Amino acid sequence: MEPGERFNLIKKNTEEILGEEELKETLKNDELIKHYIGFEISGKIHLGTGLMCMSKVKDFMDAGINCSVFLADWHTWINDKLGGNLDTIKKVAVGYFKEGMKASLKCVGGNPEKLKFILGSELYHNNDLYWLDLIEISKYTSLSRMMRSITITGRKEGGSVDFAKLIYPPMQVADIFIQNVNMPHAGIDQRKAQVIARDVAMKLSFNPLKNSKDEQIKPMAVHHSLIMGLGKPQKWPIKKEEFKDMLSELKMSKSKPDTCIFIHDSEDEIKRKINKAFCMEKETEYNPLLDWAKKLIFPIKGELKINRQEKFGGNVEYKTYANLEKDFGNGNIHPIDLKNAVAESLIDILKPAREHFSKGNTKKMLEELEELIK
Repeated sequence: MEPGERFNLIKKNTEEILGEEELKETLKNDELIKHYIGFEISGKIHLGTGLMCMSKVKDFMDAGINCSVFLADWHTWINDKLGGNLDTIKKVAVGYFKEGMKASLKCVGGNPEKLKFILGSELYHNNDLYWLDLIEISKYTSLSRMMRSITITGRKEGGSVDFAKLIYPPMQVADIFIQNVNMPHAGIDQRKAQVIARDVAMKLSFNPLKNSKDEQIKPMAVHHSLIMGLGKPQKWPIKKEEFKDMLSELKMSKSKPDTCIFIHDSEDEIKRKINKAFCMEKETEYNPLLDWAKKLIFPIKGELKINRQEKFGGNVEYKTYANLEKDFGNGNIHPIDLKNAVAESLIDILKPAREHFSKGNTKKMLEELEELIK
């Protein structure tokens, strides 16, 4: 595959690439690209984590990149998830969560056998270099910046937090360097950590990133978009200039289970949740179902089919998101038709995950997790 083709695959369906020109040069020189994406182990896997993230991982794999998933058990513990019990977090990480990410990659057409998993506890154990990295990164980052960066934990800037939360950002940055990752990947809400990594990269002495010529380099970071939850915003209508600032609170969240789809939801659950979704007629600016069509369905399936009776316009098949959005905005597609089409597409996409968790040990893992988070 030519460098340009590889670059287009990497950039496809992303929000931004930090170091875009560096990435082009890396591809041109056929340098090894090492990827990672890290996750807190905070509960059931929804579409934002499963499909959005893994569809990009699949693109990276197709572009010849070494991909890995970091199971961030320490970060989960610091952030008080799953009752703050580290042993429980580890068990869920290497059990349910690992299986869920493998199933998600299968849903988007990837090969789970090619995906590497790294548990935070195992990476840190007896690893003096990691702790040297952590301290050196902290030496080059101000306390005020760490305090601003706690938004990557899902908390609001300026809130009162315990001191451990301030260790979270430099740990996330150290994860990049200790694994020699030159292309970290995350949702756009994790941007602050990647920016710190790039800002300190050329100052590090213990474990800097280097290319094949032994030159010190910065990591190139890829950020994908967040996807919306299905609920109605607390404030409606939303002014266009306010929309970007509200994205983090509008994103899909497992803490609002009726406004998100989990990768192993039943067909009936998927239909029920989507039928209740906020979807105003002709509204294209804030529309969760159009958002999912744009960021999930078209990138994964390449099309969206709407089945309806002839008296309502008959069946129609969309090959581009732009045409779908235009027709919805013009009123040529009714919200009910859009809901039905999105539900059917997601039911089809998620079939491998439903099957994966329908029997045996994986079914038991899911049941144990559901009992834990009640």
